[in-house]
Amino acid sequence: MKAILLFLSLSIFSLSFSQGKLIKYEKVDSFSKKELKAEWKNMGLPQFISPVKYNIDLYELYYYTSLPNGKKVIATGLYYVPKEKKSNLPLLQYNHGTTTKNRKGYDYNGESSVCKIFATDGYAVAWQDYIGLGKADGFHPYQHAETEGQSGVDLLKAIREINKDLGIYWNNKLFISGYSQGGHATMAVHKMIEEKYNTVFKVTASSPMSGAYDMSGVQSKVMDIEYTQPHYLPYLLYGYQELYNIIEGRFEDIFQSPYDSIIPLYFDKQHGVSEINSILPLIPIDMINPKYAHIYKTDSNFVFNIALRENNLHDWVPKAPVQFCFCESDEEVLAENSIVAYNYMTSHGAKNITLRNVGNTFTHRSCADYTVIYSKLYFDSFINGHKNGSKGSAFKNMIISLVSKAKK
Repeated sequence: MKAILLFLSLSIFSLSFSQGKLIKYEKVDSFSKKELKAEWKNMGLPQFISPVKYNIDLYELYYYTSLPNGKKVIATGLYYVPKEKKSNLPLLQYNHGTTTKNRKGYDYNGESSVCKIFATDGYAVAWQDYIGLGKADGFHPYQHAETEGQSGVDLLKAIREINKDLGIYWNNKLFISGYSQGGHATMAVHKMIEEKYNTVFKVTASSPMSGAYDMSGVQSKVMDIEYTQPHYLPYLLYGYQELYNIIEGRFEDIFQSPYDSIIPLYFDKQHGVSEINSILPLIPIDMINPKYAHIYKTDSNFVFNIALRENNLHDWVPKAPVQFCFCESDEEVLAENSIVAYNYMTSHGAKNITLRNVGNTFTHRSCADYTVIYSKLYFDSFINGHKNGSKGSAFKNMIISLVSKAKK
């Protein structure tokens, strides 16, 4: 029998334990339409592209999820809901991009704006922090598909318990999206739902944005070239060491001097990406002990190579529609990730897979702004009755295209 223990106080704080995995939640902020309109103006986002319809309430939650070995861990997330709309809500499960620090407020990388764009237009938005990030303790298994997927699914289970308290009702539309690492996590959540939780949730569509889906192939090329984000490699190694035990003995021996003594000081969840990048070589492989660099390049059965292959997300066949958003000149997450995924899926029988090149000259950062809007229009098309999704309003697409070309 399902048991739920609630501690109610004079505050807005609530605590619960259940098979739904919810531990506790609290209302932490709210955003008025006036505030949102000012934010849109500051971003240069016209309301006719993203209308401000509702005030928003923001909840923070703690919930249980698990590692691949079955160990239960605590994760955190955020839940954005339109204040005046409590029923018939489409749900967006959102996955944020790369960060190396714990969350102190209610944002990462400015991506809270993405959630607000959806919530003020009538979506419920479930943001996962991932295992080991947000307000959670422990290590973060960076770019690890199983934990991204599991924590994403468990987040949705936990929020269903919140909905019972607050009288919020979702409809049958479930969308998944996220940018950069969030694109990889989007595919992980989508895949896990279809393969393991298809009787619990049903994906309407996903729109992964600029994700590294081909970890062992396309994205691995950045290890041997000058790369703007060299932190990517040690971040992977730290997480995969915890899960796969890449090398025996002292893990830092995988790095060559002086990085074997410097890198550990920076991966403490207190240093940001730019700080970590500043102490690393431009070519990521140059930080690796030559012994292990040689094994990586010559032994396909090296544990790290096996781990990369296990975390590929381009080589499966989704049942629900997918829109891959990317930019041709992305210098961080190579565009070929989306192309390889599209080619594999369509050649293996997947239907309604869309490849959307948002721009030919945008950087990884500038690409994000437009992929979000195109994802919003794509999801809106399902709400407006399009069975398999479309590119959304032709007029809005034309305006976005003209604006993006003007900024190139």
